[in-house]
Amino acid sequence: MGNSEAVFFSRVLTELTLSFHIIYATIGVGIPLMIMIAQWVGIKKQDEHYILLARRWTRGFVISVAVGVVTGTAIGLQLSLLWPNFMELAGNVIALPLFMETFAFFFEAIFLGIYIYTWDRFENQKKHLLLLIPVALGASFSAIFITIVNAFMNAPQGFDLFKGQLVNVSPIVAMFNPAMPTKVAHVLATAYMTSAFILASIGAFRLLKGSNHIYHKKALLLTMKLGFVFSIATAVIGDFSGKYLAEYQPEKLAAAEWHFETEEGAPLILYGVLDNGDVKYALKIPFGLSFLAHSNPTAEVIGLDRFVEDETPPLYIHYLFDVMVTLGMWLTVVSFLYIMGARWKLRFIFSTWFRWLMVLGGPLAVIAIEAGWWLTEVGRQPWILRRIMRTSEAATSSGHVDLMLMLFSILYLILGIGSVLVLWRMFRKNPVEQELADRDADKAGDLR
Repeated sequence: MGNSEAVFFSRVLTELTLSFHIIYATIGVGIPLMIMIAQWVGIKKQDEHYILLARRWTRGFVISVAVGVVTGTAIGLQLSLLWPNFMELAGNVIALPLFMETFAFFFEAIFLGIYIYTWDRFENQKKHLLLLIPVALGASFSAIFITIVNAFMNAPQGFDLFKGQLVNVSPIVAMFNPAMPTKVAHVLATAYMTSAFILASIGAFRLLKGSNHIYHKKALLLTMKLGFVFSIATAVIGDFSGKYLAEYQPEKLAAAEWHFETEEGAPLILYGVLDNGDVKYALKIPFGLSFLAHSNPTAEVIGLDRFVEDETPPLYIHYLFDVMVTLGMWLTVVSFLYIMGARWKLRFIFSTWFRWLMVLGGPLAVIAIEAGWWLTEVGRQPWILRRIMRTSEAATSSGHVDLMLMLFSILYLILGIGSVLVLWRMFRKNPVEQELADRDADKAGDLR
């Protein structure tokens, strides 16, 4: 295997691992907050359904955590095996956030164990709720620290470059780089949003399949409200991300928007196809890109004409941008319609077709997350460490990466199918109606 093949397979394996891991990582970050909110609402309203909601979500969450640990470990392993030159150069800079991410995960896991073990040991549910605060914080900080590593790769700082080595390293300065605020905020908001829509799609699916229990209706309304709130937050942070790119990574913004020539009053291009350098069938929003980049409709936006061709990202990232934005808007609209429909008791929210739209919300949110991460990673190319080290320079020269790719593909296939089957059987054998009936029977027995 030649060096170019090693680079290719290293990139494919890393992309496969990240694409698989991001599903479980997103659930791992977002679900603890959903559990905490459900339990808090249950305590506030003195409603057993929300307490049970928190319990059942926790059972499923534990399975996703287990798979997330495996894939997260795989990423750590692959950083050293597939990208040894990158780790040799930047390892001492990113070691701190990597260590902090591990610490945050342990913090989360310890309190999650205590929370599960003490389900029936607290008469005062408010005290039990307190255990969820470190779980949710640990999950979110785990995402924050690992995202900081990614932000550093996009906006490296906190060191001097001397004879190809990073010296005078300041890990704190490196961590608080210009890319950090928007990246961290975007990752957290999208994780909460996606988790809410996944849980909403489960509730909608149960209603579609004939269960008319109030438990599922409460779950659906709560999660659609949360999904709407975080989809709005995601859109606002996305606007800040555009402004960050315009200032610090203009070549990435230009490639994502097919903005070929530097100009004032630049239009925002959505959809379309590229035909021999010409954009066809696109939706152009006049002055949109100038406003996105600088909050000024007549501002100048740097185009791809200012960059050498071998330092510009692949132009297909425009399609990833389209997918991410379109699905985000779609989820916002569907959740808003459901909330308004529930508020005014409109009949369309009970229709089969609308419930199917909500069922689709979960998978579509995951696709939006995937498109966003591919846009982030591919949009940084050809650099692994922007303006310092190219991806081709960072990869291993090993001739066995193709074998690793095959083995890891089999592992992810087993983990993916296995986790879905375990979750399916767990909840199918223990439906909420049965659990509520058993609980009522236990209460009646205690009264006797």
